[in-house]
This record gives sequence, C-alpha cells and structure tokens, in this order.
Amino acid sequence: MTDYPTPAALPSQLFTNPVVMEALDRRDLGSLFTAAHRAGMSFNKIGEACGMKAERVSLVARGLATVTALQTIERIADGLRIPGALLGLAERPWEHPARTTSEHRNGPDDLADDPVNRRQLLRGALAAGLTGTVLTALTTTREGLDLALTGTPSPAADLAHWSAAVEHYSYGYGGSAPAHRLAQLAADVADLRTLLQRPHPVAARTELCRAAGQLAGMVAVCLHDLGEAREARQWFSSACAAAAEAGDRALHAWVLAREAMTPLTYGAPLAAADLAACARHIAGDRPSASAALAAAVEARASAMVGDRQRALAALADVQRLAERLGPVDTADTWFGLPTQKRLVHLSHAYTLLGDATRAREVQRQALALTGPSSHQTQALLKLDGAICLQHDGGTVEACTAATEVLAALPADQRTGLTRSRALELYRAVPPQHRGLSVVRDLEDLTA
Repeated sequence: MTDYPTPAALPSQLFTNPVVMEALDRRDLGSLFTAAHRAGMSFNKIGEACGMKAERVSLVARGLATVTALQTIERIADGLRIPGALLGLAERPWEHPARTTSEHRNGPDDLADDPVNRRQLLRGALAAGLTGTVLTALTTTREGLDLALTGTPSPAADLAHWSAAVEHYSYGYGGSAPAHRLAQLAADVADLRTLLQRPHPVAARTELCRAAGQLAGMVAVCLHDLGEAREARQWFSSACAAAAEAGDRALHAWVLAREAMTPLTYGAPLAAADLAACARHIAGDRPSASAALAAAVEARASAMVGDRQRALAALADVQRLAERLGPVDTADTWFGLPTQKRLVHLSHAYTLLGDATRAREVQRQALALTGPSSHQTQALLKLDGAICLQHDGGTVEACTAATEVLAALPADQRTGLTRSRALELYRAVPPQHRGLSVVRDLEDLTA
C-alpha cells in the first residue's frame, strides 16, 4: 500500500496540447496548473492530488509563486499522473504498479507551509550562512508579505500575540548572532503573512499591518547588520508599505531612518542624507524617537560628505529632541532611542567631523552604558576611537587597536556594519603607510 496523495489524472486532451507539452518540458508548472484549471480541475482538486495547499496552487498558476524542489515536482507528477519522462524525471513507480513503494516523502516546499517546519527550515538554513538558497527563502517570505498586505477586512486575530512578539524582538539581539535573530523573525513574518491573507475588521487589520511593519523592519535591520544591503532595502520597502497601510507615521519614519543607515554604511551617504530628511519630514515636529533617530542619521551622513554646517545643525536637533522625549521613546528597544544608542550615533558623527575630543567623551559615556553582551556596539565604539587615533596621526596605534577589536569578535560578527566601520579607518590610512604590517593585518581582517 502506498502513501501517495489521491491522484487526479490530468484530462487526456492536455497531453495532446502543444502548449501544455512545452510547459511540461520546461517544468513550467504555473502554465500546467492554469491549463488544468481551464480544463475543469479546481485548484482544490489539484492541491489534494499533489499534496499542496489550494492557495499555493493558485499562486503558482498566476505566476506569483514557483515550484523548484525536485521532490515536489515528483509529487505533482505522481498526483496528476504525468509520466516522469515528460518532466525530465525517472520513470514513476505507478507507471509499473508492481514496483510501487511507500517511501514517498513530502518536499521542502510543503514542509515550509507548516509553521513548525518552516521555523526549523529557516533556522537550519541560516545556521549555514546567508547562502543564495537562504536569501531566496527570505525573498519568498517578503514577497508573500507584500501580497498579503493587499488583503481585505474580516474576523479578529490574536493581536495580543503579535504585540508580544514585536515587543520580544524589539529588545535586540540579546547577545545572539544576527543570523539567529533573523531566522526567528523571518519565521514569524511568514506566519503573519498567512494571517494577513484572511479578511479582518479594519481595526484588527490596522494592528496586524503595524506588527508586520515592525517585524519586517527588524528583519531589514538584521540583514543590514549582516552586510546584505540589497535584501535589507527590499525588506525596508515592505516595512514602509505595512506602516503606510497601518497609517502609522512614527513607524514609517522609523523605517526610513533605519533604511538610511544602509546607504550610510555601504558607501552612499548622499542617499542616506536624503532618506533621513524624508524620515524627518514624515515624523513631523513632534518629539519622537523616530524624529531624533532621523536627525542623528542625517548628522552622520552630512558629516561623511563633508557638509559640516548641516551635520552640526542636525546634531543640535538631536539634542533638542532628546531633551523632550518621554519614557516610551527612550526605551531600550529597536524602536526607542535611549541615551546609549543616541551616544553611539553621536560618536560616529563627531568622529567623522574630526572632533576627536567630543567623540572620545561620547565614546566613554556610551561604553559605560553598553552591556557586556552587546559585542557589536562595543566594537563600533572602539573602532570610532581607533579612527580618532588616525585623525591624530597615529596610524600604527589606530590600526593596532582596530585589529584587536576585530580579532576579538566572532567571525560571523566581523561582517556588515563592523567591517564597514573598519574599512573607514583603512581607507583613511595614507598611501605611504599601506605597507606597514599592522595596516596589512587590518586589511586582511576586512577582506
């Protein structure tokens, strides 16, 4: 006895249709499902036969999702009774009933539709690093969220659960690696995406969209910290869409301010300054963590391009806004701007402005407020200190200090943000000193 899904053979006329035969040859399952649907097979019937959800079959038919996993293609061949040769597969067991076996297994595409298995897949894949396969899975999750954000209203959802999830993640990495937090966030976004595809009352949907924007924004922050600038930008875009649908201007401004840190980190300070200015416009004049963060990022970006006047004006705005922030806005979360985080931004701004005296004082204060598990933040502050040494002409001391900072970090935290900050120092080293052994050591660690 086999454990195959109940087969629902394709209508025989489809095997004489040249369009269908070409689709089978290309493994274009979207065209195949469309043709089967037009021939009278419902998406439910196709899904039952192939061990897939009807919604997924519909998405594949409309070109909004794809099927690439070999085991899933084999299951489709078996469920719809498509001879293996037509899909470039080995002869299927049912083509010779005497050889049937119960070794059939569900493929990764449908494992990923189950919440528990989806989390296990994401965690396992991310443990191996940000490979192309992992980024594809993240892209699928993000695109699914974008599709879900076009849904329509219906019954209430467990808003308390998502509010608690957002609060939990908002406290940052907690000493864990960004990739670990990314896996957890991506799994929750995938769950929330499924929920958003159902109708909800307007008030409930608004809260779900707000949660989606917050979660997507935190995914983007993780990707930024891991050095995946392109993926981060796309997730920030999804977060903006969710914030806009929720009508949450403060969240929208926060997302843009955080997004501005991506071009700032990866070599496009003018774009960063523009995004920060846009965030400030959306945040408005009311004191908020979003407005203060946007001003801080604008100060850093302006300092990086040498616009000292704009940088100093933005720094003054940071101070003015910070003095008027309430407890919620100064909470030590990704959405708040506590004193320690504000000082981290000021450290970079004053370092870029070449004001070593003020930078060092800010670094001292920030390090005193930074917990022992915040390895990346400590590293960034110490790298700013090394850059100040370079500004003072101490190339050897600066490169030695930076090398020690990077060497003390786990390999998976010497990427992205910390690597970018170390490169700021390396690029500031005069050409005549590039041959020094300590400079070469720094270059090796940032390669």
